[in-house]
Amino acid sequence: MRTPVRLALASAAAVAATALFAAPALAAPAGAGASTDTRASSAVFVQTDGVGGNAVVAYDRAPDGSLHQVGTYPTGGLGGVLAGSVVDHLASQGSLVLDRGLLYAVNAGSNTVTVFAVHGDQLVRREVIGSGGSFPVSVTAHGGLVYVLNARSGGSVQGFVRVADFLIRIPVWNRPLGLDPTLAPEFTHTPGQVAFTPSGSQLVVTTKGNGSAIDVFGVDRLGGLSPHPVTTVEPGAVPFAVGFDAGAHLVVAEAGTNAVATFSIAPSGAVVPIATSATGQAATCWIARDGSWFYASNAGSGSLSGYADAGAGGLSALGTTPTGAGTVDATVTSDGRYLYVQTGAAGGVDGFRVNLDGSLTKVGSVLVPGGAGGEGIAAQ
Repeated sequence: MRTPVRLALASAAAVAATALFAAPALAAPAGAGASTDTRASSAVFVQTDGVGGNAVVAYDRAPDGSLHQVGTYPTGGLGGVLAGSVVDHLASQGSLVLDRGLLYAVNAGSNTVTVFAVHGDQLVRREVIGSGGSFPVSVTAHGGLVYVLNARSGGSVQGFVRVADFLIRIPVWNRPLGLDPTLAPEFTHTPGQVAFTPSGSQLVVTTKGNGSAIDVFGVDRLGGLSPHPVTTVEPGAVPFAVGFDAGAHLVVAEAGTNAVATFSIAPSGAVVPIATSATGQAATCWIARDGSWFYASNAGSGSLSGYADAGAGGLSALGTTPTGAGTVDATVTSDGRYLYVQTGAAGGVDGFRVNLDGSLTKVGSVLVPGGAGGEGIAAQ
């Protein structure tokens, strides 16, 4: 297998080099009043997932945490809506990912991924590339590797190599998940997220109600995946979104039990339970980490549930904070000072200051144009 992979990588590098020198950058127009400020740590980006044309709306973050719209950037693709969804059209986490100067946005309705170069609060569209499957919903990056999770047709993951500001798809890095595409409602039975472990040596996929399992692929030194994942079934848990604590333990938002659970991942790929804490809320689906704090989004309750990392995979509940209706995807600023969460019922974003004890203080809200039901948020 290594020979064709090497050939694929060599071809990828050659194609990318040609693209860099032969193709002009495709710049998407900023909205009226777009800032020329190129500060590297003050922008928040929100995906609309519009079915008539997906877009990323850019906001400047003021020192007090409030957001101010500065531009709208079409992705060049279409958003999508899973059957049965209301406030979470992609029913996933990680559909908009910021990594080392690039922003990756899924276009579920056109089976593509858009690559933006990030310049402060402004975006330059570099590429729109096929996702290697049907209905992409989640992206993860580690070093020069990028993997995309496709939700329909039984689900699949597809690997890419990053070369400068471009992605090159490696066909032999595609793995089907083998989920049942006939189960309904669709939005609860499609996979939820793909994520690299902190070391980059394993790739994690959640299947939600379609098997209620956590799949773990091994990642080889070239970036390819093991032929099949190690699958750990969590009956009734419906694992949805994931994160990792400082000790590299897996932290999972479980929609079936409305709980946050932690696990260790063995080198073999086996997932071993450590702790579980019920949120007491409804539709606990998303989770965001801020240092030693975790915040789970409860779409059915319009709230965030806070947890402290108690060490060795343990969790300590911090309490519940209300948000707008339909709490979905969330992100934390790189300095750890602010958390922003999408409220899918109206298509808004609620902002919170993260206090020293992990409690949250609301700093404001914005309404994202065309953002109702959309998912995907990333902060610098």
